[in-house]
Amino acid sequence: MDKLKVGGNSLRFSKEQSNTFSNAKSSGRISMVAAVNVSRFEGIPMAPPDPILGVSEAFRADTSDAKLNLGVGAYRTEELQPYVLKVVNKAENLMLERGYLAIEGLAAFNKATAELLLGADNPAIKQQRVATVQGLSGTGSLRLGAALIERNHKNIFNDARVPWSEYRYYDPKTVGLDFEGMIEDIKAAPEGTFVLLHGCAHNPTGIDPTPEQWEKIADVIQEKNHIPFFDVAYQGFASGSLDEDAASVRLFVARGLEVLVAQSYSKNLGLYAERIGAINVISSSPESAARVKSQLKRIARPMYSNPPVHGARIVADIVGNPALFDEWKVEMEMMAGRIKNVRQQLYDSISSKDKSGKDWSFILKQIGMFSYTGLNKNQLKLNALCFRTKLLRLLQLAT
Repeated sequence: MDKLKVGGNSLRFSKEQSNTFSNAKSSGRISMVAAVNVSRFEGIPMAPPDPILGVSEAFRADTSDAKLNLGVGAYRTEELQPYVLKVVNKAENLMLERGYLAIEGLAAFNKATAELLLGADNPAIKQQRVATVQGLSGTGSLRLGAALIERNHKNIFNDARVPWSEYRYYDPKTVGLDFEGMIEDIKAAPEGTFVLLHGCAHNPTGIDPTPEQWEKIADVIQEKNHIPFFDVAYQGFASGSLDEDAASVRLFVARGLEVLVAQSYSKNLGLYAERIGAINVISSSPESAARVKSQLKRIARPMYSNPPVHGARIVADIVGNPALFDEWKVEMEMMAGRIKNVRQQLYDSISSKDKSGKDWSFILKQIGMFSYTGLNKNQLKLNALCFRTKLLRLLQLAT
């Protein structure tokens, strides 16, 4: 076997295989046989596992009967099955839609999603200053917003090739918000920086600013001429109220700030697999909103062309039907109330068993589907071992 290196690639020539270069002629040409054994993608590094979805992969691979998946934020029943909202089933029975959507998505969905976020009577909507484009859930909508910024401002997130940095948020000493650190970091950012904020039910800490703290955050962002970019994935899921959970966004819009908001309906409507969301850009004028929307459509066209219709029609039908809309609000109150009840049970259980004198009230102050316990790795391992031992003991007693 002879070997020849050409342009960094190894070519192996087998003498047994027609002597590699064969003198046999075909239409006046010499036949040549070569095998390339180095992939063109050889230099591509292995991507690290996703820190969130990696937990789900480890969960599926674990054979223990006592396993419990605390990774992906999905609302489940007491039997640990995904909860399908009754209002979604009713909307699906009313829905029948075929054909491609426009690049910007379903018009009725875009109208409904902007009104849910800002309120139907919001001046920004009436003045046509809101550019809304349907996206692929929250992450896809964030990506559209990031690409818009990168293309037009040359400045944003990782995959959109933009420099970014983190601001302080979680305080391990109090298991709460490091508000002073957050304000200091936002103040220190260069003027005109995009600041990514969670509208409510902060993921992954469950720690939200108070209304007074949101006012201060808005003050600093306004003073520094920053641009707020909200990620709203849990509207209605934190407090049980769509309006209350959108208060942070509406505060910034009411001040006349230009705001970007990525929305998702994975959690509050249980439409996890539908990838239904939107990117909203609240601009200072209807003319600039129209230009922004044209650029968002231009970005979406080569990225995925047209968004899916199924989830969009469900959202539009529920919001547009007063009876279904009221039913949805009742179900959201039920889900939010159940999560608060679980928090209370967790607090009661830990407080009654812990004799260290530690104040566990932060569990009740946190909100939404996530919670930081303040436990270190060793404490988590010990508690997991105790939990598993107790569970196995209960199973033995049951049999």
